[in-house]
Amino acid sequence: MSISLPDRRFAVLVPVKPPSVAKSRLVDLGDHVRHDLVVAFAADTATAALKSSMVGAILVVTDDFALAAGLRELGADVIPDGAVDDLNESLVQAAAEAERRWPELCVAALCADVPALASDELTMALAAAPPDRACFVTDAEGVGTTMLAAPGRELFTPRFGPDSRQAHLAAGAVELDSIDVPTLRRDVDTPADLVAAVQLGVGARTATTLARLRL
Repeated sequence: MSISLPDRRFAVLVPVKPPSVAKSRLVDLGDHVRHDLVVAFAADTATAALKSSMVGAILVVTDDFALAAGLRELGADVIPDGAVDDLNESLVQAAAEAERRWPELCVAALCADVPALASDELTMALAAAPPDRACFVTDAEGVGTTMLAAPGRELFTPRFGPDSRQAHLAAGAVELDSIDVPTLRRDVDTPADLVAAVQLGVGARTATTLARLRL
């Protein structure tokens, strides 16, 4: 039986730090390994998002030219990061650009480190988003946030960072806590997180990278 989806679709914002500095808690794996994994995570996240029927466009925010080129080849749009040291300000600026490009789309921010993301789980989360309020999905630890969605830029108030679950609740966003989306919740910050993501089933780029690096 098919599931009826809302008519609305989303412009998904994916912020990606330059791989040279991202994911510092994976540094024990080696800088080269960490760099390659950051690129692979972003590619698998974008690929899964592009396959979601609720996604109308992907806008990646990054200052890394090589990464930008690779993500464009996958079908994502890319803009430079206008506020490198402030993730939330970067997302606000990206939301404004998304509204300019695709005024008919709602807006969502998606972390770039969910390499096990299944497109149907992202579809489920975006379909569950209320039409008149911001909402978010908490990470697997129940402390952070992996996705924030809003019907428009005026209700899009990102609060990513330490204890972002509480920060988003305080900002008036609704937690989507009744949906079963383990791959969307599984962001990767540590080697243990990576093991958990692999157990869920990572995307092709991450799997290939792990095999090449013999991890």
